[in-house]
Amino acid sequence: MKRLISIIGPTAVGKTQLSIDLAKKLNTEIISGDSMLVYRGMDIGTAKPSLSERDGIPHHLIDIIEPYEEFSVTKFIDLASQHIADINKTDRIPILAGGTGLYVKALLEGYQFNHTPGNDHYRHHLEQLAVQHGNAYIHGLLHNVDPLTAERLHPNDIRRIIRALEVYHLGGENISQQKMDTSDHRIYDSVLIGLTMDRKHLYQRINHRVDLMVANGLVEEVTQLLHSGIPEDCQSMKGIGYKEIVAYIKKEVSLQSAIDTIKQSTRHFAKRQITWYKKMNDINWIDVDSIEDYEDLLGIIYKKIAGKFCLE
Repeated sequence: MKRLISIIGPTAVGKTQLSIDLAKKLNTEIISGDSMLVYRGMDIGTAKPSLSERDGIPHHLIDIIEPYEEFSVTKFIDLASQHIADINKTDRIPILAGGTGLYVKALLEGYQFNHTPGNDHYRHHLEQLAVQHGNAYIHGLLHNVDPLTAERLHPNDIRRIIRALEVYHLGGENISQQKMDTSDHRIYDSVLIGLTMDRKHLYQRINHRVDLMVANGLVEEVTQLLHSGIPEDCQSMKGIGYKEIVAYIKKEVSLQSAIDTIKQSTRHFAKRQITWYKKMNDINWIDVDSIEDYEDLLGIIYKKIAGKFCLE
């Protein structure tokens, strides 16, 4: 079984820097689990680590497609799985720096999505809705068309909810009477490190980061994307931080209103991430606020990884 280290937690908790420093100690590579980091030219609004910040550590699934292209959990699983296999062949353990809960869970548990011809676009649409609005929203969509199946499925069981909606969308029938696969299992020999902190502190960090994004040129970045021909309604431009600035550029809202909305949406997103991860099993949660010295934090996490994989 291939080995994998996963660093997960809400946005702005500190996953990026910690993953880089762990990669240095372990002499390994990082695979991004963030659905927005795949887009070239979308750097500021995604808090993408710069080349200098990556500090020579190879990062995968960053800057791999253009902003007008679509990306999905199925594409992520295909690409990430190959990188995990390649890095394991070198006798190193890759680090998955998680951000998008659906992507992380789907990868770790080996989700198999049905590739029925014609349903990929609809599936991508549902996945994006889940990222933007949360699992409860998608669960509500299913409840509207197939309440019996919706009652059987937990709102966080997003894989089966999306599959049920796909079946209804393609054939106009529900799958209430069909047997559904209910097995959840990890397909990697993995250790999951979850970073958390006081909610108030996390929200302060989020607000500060949004202010830095604006100061560092978020408006200019979005303006450049639009001027380069990127449609405002494409998947990437619907991400938090981008759609709000588009509204400002179109003079629909003031800049301050756009900034406030970005902060609020990011806080809500962080809350959904926390809820998602809390439903996953076997996560080693670490309260970042409880460890004052960063080197101590790094050491504690390294020991957990070393204990799992019998490293020196």
